[in-house]
Amino acid sequence: MRKLLFPVFFSIAFFAFAQEPAIKTDKDTIAGVEDKKDHPLSSGYYPIGFFDIDLKTLIKLNNYEGLRLGIGGLTNDRLFKNYKFGGYYAYGFKDKTSKYGVGVSARVNKEKKAWLSVYYADDVKEIGTFDYLTDARVYSIFEPRLVNITQFYKYRKWYTSIASELSPKILAEVRLEHSNVENIENYYYIHDGVPYRNYQLAEATVSFRISPKTNFFTNEDGTKEYFDGFPKISAQITQGVKDVVESDFTYTKFGLKLDYYIKRTDLSSTNILLEGSLATGDVPLTHLFHSYPNQPTKDEVLQRFSVAGVQSFETMYFGEFFSDRLTTLQIKHSLRRFKLTEKWKPELVLITRHALGDMSNRDQHFGIPFNTLDQLYNETGFEINKILFGFGLSAAYRYGYYNLPKFSDNISFKFTFYLKV
Repeated sequence: MRKLLFPVFFSIAFFAFAQEPAIKTDKDTIAGVEDKKDHPLSSGYYPIGFFDIDLKTLIKLNNYEGLRLGIGGLTNDRLFKNYKFGGYYAYGFKDKTSKYGVGVSARVNKEKKAWLSVYYADDVKEIGTFDYLTDARVYSIFEPRLVNITQFYKYRKWYTSIASELSPKILAEVRLEHSNVENIENYYYIHDGVPYRNYQLAEATVSFRISPKTNFFTNEDGTKEYFDGFPKISAQITQGVKDVVESDFTYTKFGLKLDYYIKRTDLSSTNILLEGSLATGDVPLTHLFHSYPNQPTKDEVLQRFSVAGVQSFETMYFGEFFSDRLTTLQIKHSLRRFKLTEKWKPELVLITRHALGDMSNRDQHFGIPFNTLDQLYNETGFEINKILFGFGLSAAYRYGYYNLPKFSDNISFKFTFYLKV
């Protein structure tokens, strides 16, 4: 059964790839995005003279840091056209710890929009996340899933990278990174019979983002897209190397993601997101994969009422599953918005999500209990968005092999928040 599921997932994605978006809206034009890029709620930066304040650094909230306040940003071309200086400072009132980052970038090729950067950061990060370097900067006034995250680790890292627009359709980045990892959780990685609570990692990463139907322009705020064409294909490979500046492990990580969005003349749309991840070698749990769970660990449905994520599994509990090989498929179908009044137009979105994974050498991970996704995980639900001031409601149900004995434990009920500027 499992061997048949992977071809099915990829067949769905291939079918979506072959379709053409039926219509283009105003926001797909150059003028539409040029109007938006000056709005700080669109770009995520607020310009003050020669310095652009990064609005993402101002305020955050999570279970480990509590309320996190900060300030950050980078210089713009009013100061230097070929150099950018930036960084951030933040403080968590629950963990009572400061976090910061600082870096500099230099333009090395204007035609290819190539920038060479050096950066240092001392911060915390969620266990099991996998970030594609070349994915577009994601900005939101309110980061939905962040509020519910429970498992973090500390890190101190430096990296040097070169990012470039190889063509109007291809973005690429190469990064060399060294990090010191300190586990907050009571976690040990067992390697050759030796328990590691803290460890050092040296990594080389190559990342590509291919958008065959997208045209780009680049400014000091980062890369913007003036025709949001689909599909978008992200690919990344990371090689960890032992004994480089006292690094501890050797491993390889692969990631491949297909994001496709179908617009239709009846104003409905379908978004298909297919992603696969693989890790081989000696990889601690902090650097493996989860499926972006978003279910708080509480007993009752109303106690778990919080904010729904954008691409997260709403019925999957935090820390429940980790994998070293993982495939996920998410499909969202948005119906035409209901015009109840001239300004009140809520939207119904039907959602189905599926995940399949596994883990080798599970006994090397000690201290954090978890399961693997060696059977298919399923959840289906809906969202009613934009009911009032960008707020809406979502519900989802967990079924199949991982269905839990208590009915209410399989239910997710949350609010959504989408703000269009």
